[in-house]
Amino acid sequence: MIAPSILSADFARLADELAAVAGADWVHVDVMDAHFVPNLTLGLPVVEALLKVTDIPMDCHLMIEDPERWAIGYAEAGAYNVTVHAEAVSDPIRLAGDLRAAGAKAGLSIKPGTPLEPWVDVLKHYDTLLVMSVEPGFGGQSFIPDVLGKVRTARELVDTGHLNVVVEIDGGINSETIELAAEAGVDCFVAGSAVYNADDPGKAISALRDRAAHVRGGN
Repeated sequence: MIAPSILSADFARLADELAAVAGADWVHVDVMDAHFVPNLTLGLPVVEALLKVTDIPMDCHLMIEDPERWAIGYAEAGAYNVTVHAEAVSDPIRLAGDLRAAGAKAGLSIKPGTPLEPWVDVLKHYDTLLVMSVEPGFGGQSFIPDVLGKVRTARELVDTGHLNVVVEIDGGINSETIELAAEAGVDCFVAGSAVYNADDPGKAISALRDRAAHVRGGN
């Protein structure tokens, strides 16, 4: 699955930018609060507006403090998947249940320096694991290959039935790094610059999907 990140889109033309990625599996929306991460992007009112102009499932990644206070609103608005950060959530199991009750899939994200193992039991209550392959907060960063060890562990846990999550990766995904991530076992690839800096975002999505499918198909 390919999830273009609108962090790399033209914010003055978001409806058009969503139309340009009509072939995407999800659209990834980075919500930043300038507290949990040192940047400020957009919030619930913009997401609500975007939901009115696209049928692409919306994947909301909340890089915010106090996600218990805000996350449910995104689920109630109609987001398909709402992801919170392990480093910010105080009661992750309860929040996962609340997100599901509000109609969304529940996602848990971990930063590059956060180990996976302490969160395995918590992830049994989640639908998505988002592994950050850059430090959260800014687009256009370089891929951190060391995180692929966590991806491989997660893939093994899913394949052996210990977890039932979509393994997603976010940060520095392009035509080269997507092959490394696919080989490690990623299911869903967030791509910002690689899609929105392309002359044809739709063709860029197809090319990325083909590269990932070729690698996964060969495993």
